[in-house]
Amino acid sequence: MHAQSPIQRRKSRQIHVGSVAVGGDAPISVQSMTNTDTLDVDATVAQIERLEAAGADIVRVSVPDMDAAEAFGRIKRRVSVPLVADIHFDYKIALRVAELGVDCLRINPGNIGREDRVRAVVGAARDNGIPIRIGVNAGSLEKDLQKKYGEPTPAALVESALRHIDHLERLDFPDFKVSVKASDVFMAVAAYRELATKIEQPLHLGITEAGGLRSGTVKSSIGLGMLLMDGIGDTIRVSLAADPVEEIKVGYDMLKSLRLRSKGINFIACPSCSRQNFDVIGTMNELEARLEDVMTPLDVSVIGCVVNGPGEAKETDIGLTGGNPANLVYIDGKPASKLRNDHLVDDLERLIRDKVREKQAAEEDMIVRQG
Repeated sequence: MHAQSPIQRRKSRQIHVGSVAVGGDAPISVQSMTNTDTLDVDATVAQIERLEAAGADIVRVSVPDMDAAEAFGRIKRRVSVPLVADIHFDYKIALRVAELGVDCLRINPGNIGREDRVRAVVGAARDNGIPIRIGVNAGSLEKDLQKKYGEPTPAALVESALRHIDHLERLDFPDFKVSVKASDVFMAVAAYRELATKIEQPLHLGITEAGGLRSGTVKSSIGLGMLLMDGIGDTIRVSLAADPVEEIKVGYDMLKSLRLRSKGINFIACPSCSRQNFDVIGTMNELEARLEDVMTPLDVSVIGCVVNGPGEAKETDIGLTGGNPANLVYIDGKPASKLRNDHLVDDLERLIRDKVREKQAAEEDMIVRQG
């Protein structure tokens, strides 16, 4: 379970969004976007803190006008996670949030207007060490590209991206990342694959407007999974019509399944059947809810019977195998104790948290010895 991922990642230029490295050999970062009214500073800060607690590496905030820009400054002072300002059309908003400490500007240079305005924004980004994200979306392609291609296509998305990139390259500004999102999986995947061959900058992956929690998770997992398996992608956002915290959870589960990130508990659980000796589904639901705060990497298997249970348990940090009259617990692949169903979740949570503390102590001791 702890083996390295066989995926060979595309080599990309590394940029920094605040304290988070994106691209190069940095871990693939997971981000989401607030859906509160940015002018409601308290509500937005509260949501950002929930996202950070769920594991968000980066959070994007919409900044549609100058009032929102001032609110963004107040928000930035109250949170520690890097913030991206989402800006369209008005270059003055970008200049203002640059003064207020933004960590990244999401702005398409071609939408800003005159060359002097693009130059001003790029100058502010350069002076403050702020990268730019170019975000191309199939739903908002330039009119001439819509006319040229007749409809959104992978080629249209890539051509749009290269237009925006050209603005930054003419100003010798290489610190940017790019997304070419579409709600159609085939279109998005084809566009990202093509763009990946044309630029060295990091790519921000996403299937835009993917849908609700279930359908959006499936669509995003297929599209982003195809790209990640190709080694394409440096940061991801799973776009769901759901609580933004769910985007972070799905994003990490996606990366954990490909062994590209290892934050939090990796559960292996059977779907349950008539052989189960305890309520597998209820146990898993309860454990996931209780252990959302755990960020230490840990593999835990929860299997309802002895058919596959011992085999899975021997490969995980902690394994539970259903048995009668008691269930068998494995720790580090070896039989350790037996648990009855009466307090199964309580006892298993205790064992998991004990193991987490043990791993944390070992990591801290290693840091001390290496220091």
